[in-house]
Amino acid sequence: MRDVGKIMIGALVGLLSLTACANSERASTQPPGDPVVTGKARPASTTAAPTTSAPPSSIQSVSSGPQCSVDDLLVEGAPGAQPKVTVPKVCAPPNQLQSKDLVEGTGPVIKVGSGVQANYELVTWSNGQVADSSFERGQPFTVNSVGQREVIQGWDDGLQGMKQGGRRVLVIPPDKAYGSKGSGPIAPGETLVFVVDAVQVAGG
Repeated sequence: MRDVGKIMIGALVGLLSLTACANSERASTQPPGDPVVTGKARPASTTAAPTTSAPPSSIQSVSSGPQCSVDDLLVEGAPGAQPKVTVPKVCAPPNQLQSKDLVEGTGPVIKVGSGVQANYELVTWSNGQVADSSFERGQPFTVNSVGQREVIQGWDDGLQGMKQGGRRVLVIPPDKAYGSKGSGPIAPGETLVFVVDAVQVAGG
């Protein structure tokens, strides 16, 4: 998946630029945004990015055991460097948004309305594979105003309280991501794991 090329990269960058809706099923039916060449979030009304195929088939249940928590994830690597994420295989993904600060940061705090530049690593829970990485592209992703539905709800909710210079892990269940429909390369019902570095925070 990571070698598909420019079309796939465009679809994955657009994933974060989905116009979030209060109803998770409505949100999951929206297409990804345009490829973010400059790293800035697209306006909500822009055309969807091209994609080579429909979303993958629904994922299989990862485990019938107890639910994992964000503490069960293994994240290696220093802030500012591309992290390595290991997803546990002996428990099921959590069904609520969870976050954990690996590094607290010392700069401004992200609030509703803050502008944020962030690097991130996206791993899909079902297979533990990297689906997208701004670290690999060498350019932070920009959210112009947190909480204003520029991005998926898991980001709008999960970034708040984070400080500039910090690194946070987000575990985002389907109802705060792409729901039962999926989007592009993200399968229906997929739980997402993000490691986010808050590079710059302004306003809010």
